Amino acid sequence: MELNAEEKKQAYDMMELWEDDLLERYPEKPKKAKEEFRNYENPARDTVKEFYRMNHTFQTYDFVLGKEKEFLGLKRKKMSLWEAVDYLNTLVDDSDPDIDLDQTQHLLQTSEAIRADGHPDWFILAGFLHDLGKVLCLFGEPQWAVVGDTFPVGCRFSDKIVYPNFFEANPDFNDERYNTKLGVYKESCGLRNVHMSWGHDEYIYHVMKDYLPEEGLYMLRYHSFYAQHREHAYEHLMDDHDREMFKWVDKFNPYDLYTKAPVKPNVEALRPYYEDLAAKYLPDTIQF
Repeated sequence: MELNAEEKKQAYDMMELWEDDLLERYPEKPKKAKEEFRNYENPARDTVKEFYRMNHTFQTYDFVLGKEKEFLGLKRKKMSLWEAVDYLNTLVDDSDPDIDLDQTQHLLQTSEAIRADGHPDWFILAGFLHDLGKVLCLFGEPQWAVVGDTFPVGCRFSDKIVYPNFFEANPDFNDERYNTKLGVYKESCGLRNVHMSWGHDEYIYHVMKDYLPEEGLYMLRYHSFYAQHREHAYEHLMDDHDREMFKWVDKFNPYDLYTKAPVKPNVEALRPYYEDLAAKYLPDTIQF
């Protein structure tokens, strides 16, 4: 299923709203002046709330298992890295009044900030790849199943997740199998044994899991898991290995949130570096 132009614009707008909502919830320190954030009118804020109402209502344990079965066979599309990025570029919104960067430029802003700080090359590549799972929008997935804060399913929903009251409409909320602290899991079972809400983080992790160092894979898989790396709400599911790896998630997070700017990276000048970097870690074509 391919999205039409209006559906692509709506998907892009939702991504922008979610990312700006994150900046308001987790502002950079010292806190940015209010006028530095995009000034959305109330209807846009209502759109964010409606997005999370749907996300929290429909992200059930069974829904996630179904999406894993549907998508993690990776049979949708075979592309080179740059073909995948160009494919994602069809989500660009030419009507955005504040910023007119396409998805390649968004990805490059993150990865170039990481590169400027002297991090390892696999860290740079993880920055470039981290939002590539948003191609799910182009495969026809609803926006609430592509972006948004991620969280475990199959156990009690934490009140540290944004808009926790919306979970009351989720069938798992009153299901005794899933509404206890541990639910279907065991204490300190490790996040590798935990099913996360479905979205671009989990998807791109599976696309890349055979290619990047584990530290980079944790960045991909958990960069939207704010209830843990900002609120520490799921310590009871993590093991010591998770805690060690989350040091890298914490290192990545500022680059994800605070590098968005209207200055356009020079894609053609940077492309040879990223092609060489991709060739070091990735196959010529990637199965999505």
